Amino acid sequence: MKIISAADIDAVLDPVLLADALADAFHGDMVVPQRHHHDIARPDADATLLLMPAWSGRDAATPFVGTKIVTVYPSNGDKGLPAVMGTYLLLDGITGVPLATMDGARLTLWRTAAASALAARYCARPDAANMVMVGAGALAPFLIKAHYATSPIKEVALWNHRPERAEAVAAELRQEGYPVRAVTDLEAAVREADLISTATLSNEPLVKGEWLKEGAHMDCVGAFKPSMREVDDETVSRASLFCDTRAGALKEGGDYAQPLAAGVITESDIKADLFDLAQGRHRGRTSPREITMFKSVGTAIEDLAAAMAVWARVG
Repeated sequence: MKIISAADIDAVLDPVLLADALADAFHGDMVVPQRHHHDIARPDADATLLLMPAWSGRDAATPFVGTKIVTVYPSNGDKGLPAVMGTYLLLDGITGVPLATMDGARLTLWRTAAASALAARYCARPDAANMVMVGAGALAPFLIKAHYATSPIKEVALWNHRPERAEAVAAELRQEGYPVRAVTDLEAAVREADLISTATLSNEPLVKGEWLKEGAHMDCVGAFKPSMREVDDETVSRASLFCDTRAGALKEGGDYAQPLAAGVITESDIKADLFDLAQGRHRGRTSPREITMFKSVGTAIEDLAAAMAVWARVG
């Protein structure tokens, strides 16, 4: 069995390749049981354990089985550690023989960013040039790079609740050639943005719907628990709503779960998920002036597709 590190994953993946792999996966027939979600009581801040299995459909030419084990410890930043860590186990789908263990945190970063980039193909304006990144955690550089690779982004404004962190991440990305600047006025940045990506652990809305200009696309990746929230009710009221999977977005992510419970939106307001978009049942954006919102909570389909893409290049 191979051990595949974060560096190994970085060496073989790119955002366009992975977005294409995810599109193929959502167009296929992978089997995805319900994700196991467990809260872990901690004296500093409650943590989360996620178990995410998936396997190839019965007609797959080369079948695989995979499971990701993820932990989310919000207080890890105070210890100099990432909030999200995990391991991915990839198995042969014919024999069940373990093939590889992969850096689960790195795989998650890659596939999450690629899913947002895939959604933006359908939901963002094709001329989206101005991006705002809300949050400067581990996922932020991956989201910026994924959108930059798949949309005509020319400028990225990076905001974080700790401005010094935004400055540091922006400086690192500029050294890699990305046009990123740190900002402290989130409202002003959002009002000018064509694409707003959020990836935080916030329990309160950070982006207000009244700030969104016509044609803007919201890419909401954080707020993965019902108690969390990154956008307010006006955002979901103004936007055409999309998601990766309905079950996850409506039950697990607070950005949809809370306004659904309050009667602000209904399940029928979700126009399409990634299955619908990838399979051509919904076109996504329907007009240049339409405001769109994509809610991502993650799915094991994305993990398995990413692991298969890695294995195809290093196995």
